[in-house]
Amino acid sequence: MAICRRALLLGALAWGSPALALPPRALAFPRDHGSHPELRTEWWYITGHAQAEGRPWGFQITFFRSRVESTQGLRSAFAAKQLLFAHAALTDVQGQRQLHDQRIARAGFGIAEAAEDDARIRLGGWSLVRHAADAPGASRYALQAQAEGFGLALDCASTQPVLLQGRAGLSRKGPQEAQASYYYSQPQLAVSGTLTLAGRRMPVSAGRAWMDHEWSEALMHPDAVGWDWIGMNLADGGALTAFRLRRADGSALWAGGSLRRAGEAARPFGPHEVAFTPLRHWESGASGARYPVEWRVQTPAGAFTVRALLDDQELDSQGSTGAIYWEGLCALLDAAGQEVGRGYLEMTGYARRLQLG
Repeated sequence: MAICRRALLLGALAWGSPALALPPRALAFPRDHGSHPELRTEWWYITGHAQAEGRPWGFQITFFRSRVESTQGLRSAFAAKQLLFAHAALTDVQGQRQLHDQRIARAGFGIAEAAEDDARIRLGGWSLVRHAADAPGASRYALQAQAEGFGLALDCASTQPVLLQGRAGLSRKGPQEAQASYYYSQPQLAVSGTLTLAGRRMPVSAGRAWMDHEWSEALMHPDAVGWDWIGMNLADGGALTAFRLRRADGSALWAGGSLRRAGEAARPFGPHEVAFTPLRHWESGASGARYPVEWRVQTPAGAFTVRALLDDQELDSQGSTGAIYWEGLCALLDAAGQEVGRGYLEMTGYARRLQLG
């Protein structure tokens, strides 16, 4: 959330293996910025929008960790006990195109690691590393990804405290207690650094990003085929999250989210307080999937329109997590049609049912 954060798309989650409900607990930082290898799946996700060379851009980098249950008892150093995956994407709004790339490796051997004491994730030459900033609890996320045809070398600095999603960081994702995750966000990150496209380095002059970190034993109910999720940085300094888990007939199985206005406490949304209504669709020529690229999203904070800034922001990650999904930069409009925020929309389970195992 991104549920995929969007991710989850990981073969180590098997419906045949019972998952216990996660206990409520107080998240502790910086420890909980780090990896939780005792749980089955985890991801760190940063999306954002930036200005570079006078043009708008969108960017995404996501690192996934998957615990492979079948190898945990093996003694060999070569046993793939933890797998790491990564996705990166760059959206050229003016040029109306998106570039994306992916990586996969087993943890260890100096190739891939997800540290437990803090956010320090590396996969080949790609990395996401958190540094403590000057203010207590403040963070600076340094991300690096030299990908096929593009590159990201960005710093994303916190301007607000951590946002605990759900109930103090325990976020329900379905009607059963086992369908939950530990989940927090860092919205309104200030972006600096450079974007690279076709070898041309472009300094970022302004930008805002959103970070999600989520870890879990199980997320999806057996009746769910996928989800729709938004994380929006509001122009007034607030942060809006909304999501729903979706059945095969398109109806909502579960929903949630939150609103945090600048300087205020977060207001979590209940499962019956969020509704997604598709307004316009786009069909992928690559996968044949038909995605809603404009939505009406009703929340306790009001009704909003979510509009894609580029229709074709589909990512084919069959070479790593095995999924095809849509993840892209969108504008958030109020009831009067005025843009009041910008952020990312993620949609899974449209090309085919999302398989977690």
